[in-house]
Amino acid sequence: MLEASGNSFQVVRTLAAIQRQAKVLESCQMGKLKEAHANNDKISAVRIGKAYLAGTAKEVWVPDPKTQEWRDWFHAYSKATKRTTQMRARLRSYLSDNGVRLKPGTRLTQTGEVEAQIRQARQWSSRQWQVIEIFLAELRHADQQRQHWHSLIAQEVLAEPELLSIVRLCGVREVVAFALGAFVGDIQRFAHPKKLVKYVGLNPAFDDSGQSEWSGGIGGHGHKLLRSLLIEGAQAILRCGKSPLARWGKKLLAAKGSVNLAVAAIARKLTVAVWYLMMGRWTALEELDARLLGKVSKMIGSVGQQGLQSLGKTRQTYREEICQRLKTGRPYVLDPNKKFVPRPIANPA
Repeated sequence: MLEASGNSFQVVRTLAAIQRQAKVLESCQMGKLKEAHANNDKISAVRIGKAYLAGTAKEVWVPDPKTQEWRDWFHAYSKATKRTTQMRARLRSYLSDNGVRLKPGTRLTQTGEVEAQIRQARQWSSRQWQVIEIFLAELRHADQQRQHWHSLIAQEVLAEPELLSIVRLCGVREVVAFALGAFVGDIQRFAHPKKLVKYVGLNPAFDDSGQSEWSGGIGGHGHKLLRSLLIEGAQAILRCGKSPLARWGKKLLAAKGSVNLAVAAIARKLTVAVWYLMMGRWTALEELDARLLGKVSKMIGSVGQQGLQSLGKTRQTYREEICQRLKTGRPYVLDPNKKFVPRPIANPA
């Protein structure tokens, strides 16, 4: 028994290579069981063993090597994106402290144009200009790393039929599809769509006891990163989508009057659709509509010119290959045991 930590997964894989079985238990759950006044490795080992035997410990799924590599890629991309945002905010804050406001829409990563605009804004001393040069250099380096990881993620999604098929859903592109593949992993470990909804954390919290009933929101449980990405996708669907899911969300918004509630409901339906699509219980794709063709073009744009050169492909041939992979890349099998049962029509009162 291992408590989840930085190298727990690698320890499990190493033990499996010598025919030894190990299980990883959730560290948050284990931490609640320890005593504050007495704790050491021996006491912790006994505590972990008792919790596992009692059935109160939550077991953590150990990802396969490929899924672990995808997770490492996504964490690197997230850190580069965060660093880019931080450096952009620091540069704008420094300019604002010195009374300089750039024009709306100015791209700070463009070489030459930004420096000229900042120089013309006011008279800078040599020390002040050195600070600006360092900020610009760090910003461009962080943005270059972000673009590099984004290109790799787009290439991986376009090359993997399972990940590429998720892009068929409205509100999902390469980043969300890659995150689902990296953190959901083997979809077979979720026996039902509700299991995946619970894992993401899009099921409302509740606490009922006796005569008292309490229901809360969707925060505080589940996978925070996946939930935030699916919420962003749901916001895009509600904002500018014309799909059936978008129309359903707008009707719900009109009825309830709460944007957050409508967005969370769309995200939940999107998660259920992700489960069916990753399971392969979907209709095969025969033709690509304009919306899906636009997604393919944008993902190829994320790959970039250098990425296309490394692949040895032109944009047109790559586009044709991706369209063909969307049609024939993976099999789809609908559930033969599932039957449509219409809902009973309620009698008007």
